[in-house]
Amino acid sequence: MTDISVTELAALADPVVVDVREPYEFDAAHAHGAQLIPLGELRERLAEVPRNVPVYVICAAGGRSAQGAAFLAQRGVDAVNVTGGMTAWQQAGLPTISDGVSA
Repeated sequence: MTDISVTELAALADPVVVDVREPYEFDAAHAHGAQLIPLGELRERLAEVPRNVPVYVICAAGGRSAQGAAFLAQRGVDAVNVTGGMTAWQQAGLPTISDGVSA
């Protein structure tokens, strides 16, 4: 498993982003194109995670995403932990979507 910063992630073209936070956190603000799979559901929803591209795992601050990325890496996914999570994303002034509205 490797790590990437939010600014490095934002510079990528069409990255596959899995957000492992809870639905209420995701609804409050998430990165464009992120797919919500809460950490507690990752095991049973593993089939939804692509295997042919790097998967960038994000949470609020980096703890849950590190757990999720490690779990995925153990199962053959090229998983990358997004350090600092959505907190760092918002602090960097990167665009978010809240309840379907871009900000």
